[in-house]
This record gives sequence, structure tokens and C-alpha cells, in this order.
Amino acid sequence: MQITLVRPAAAHKQAALAFRQAFFDAGETVIHGSELLDRAENFESWLLTVTANTSPVTVSPDWVVTDTFFALDETGALVGIIDLRHTLNVFLKDFGHSGYSVLPAARGRGCATEMLRQVCGIAKQCGMEHLQLSVMRDNLPSVQTILHNGGVLQRSFLCEGKQADIYNITL
Repeated sequence: MQITLVRPAAAHKQAALAFRQAFFDAGETVIHGSELLDRAENFESWLLTVTANTSPVTVSPDWVVTDTFFALDETGALVGIIDLRHTLNVFLKDFGHSGYSVLPAARGRGCATEMLRQVCGIAKQCGMEHLQLSVMRDNLPSVQTILHNGGVLQRSFLCEGKQADIYNITL
């Protein structure tokens, strides 16, 4: 699967709103790795927040420096979203450095595996030595995505009463 990661921009508004609606139409209310695109009142305010969070100077005081990317397929269609959190705060210690989601209609084609592979490269360029990722144990596609990128199980924890695992990917 050919994937290109791009930073969100105003030109992506219609594609991003359609992307979000596709999750809602599939009965999914959370879009992991989207810096709350699933809860944004409007695209413009979300884009301002995502852009501000890329810099230590402008990052929200309750967040960490984060790069967010749209994943475009070979036709230019928006098929996924992924973020890279440069550090972990207390809130993120069980969630990790990256979250990602793939458009329901595009799942099973290797999009997430390629998205995470590319983010691992970006993290390495940023000087990071490893990525910590968490996943609900029953989310087998995401577990496979992490394993395909070299993830090694570190520990388990309970998240909302369900078993979750934390993996580490050495960069």
C-alpha cells in the first residue's frame, strides 16, 4: 500500500469532514490519533489547535508537542490519520507516543502498518529512540500493526475495565 503522510491544511477540510463522518456512520465515535477531530466543533478551530501543537512555543499548556498527519493513498484519498507525540506526560503514560485510525472502508489493506512505519522514521529523525504504543488487547488488527513494526510487549494494564497492552518499538 502506497501511503503519503501530509500535515493537515485548510485544503483538506472537505476530505477531513467526510473522513470523520465515515467513522460516525460506522458507529465509531472515537478517531484515535486525530487530536480530537471526532469532537471538534469545526475544522478550522481543530486545524489551529493541531498546528499550534507542533511547536513548543505554541503547544497547548495541557498537551505535548505533537505532529499530526493525514494519510493519503495513491489516488490522494484521505484513508487515515496518525499522530506523533514527542514526549509523554502523566496523562499519556499509558497511551503512548502515537495513535492512529484508518477509514473503515480502507481497513485490511496495510494502511496502518505503513502509516506507523513512516511515523517511526519521523520519530527517529526527531531524535527519539523508541515509541511506546498502547492497544486494547482485543484490537487484533492494531496489535498486528504494532508487531509488524517491531513492537515488543512491555506491560499490561486495565483501561475502562478491559485489558490493554503497552508495546515498545526501538527506532
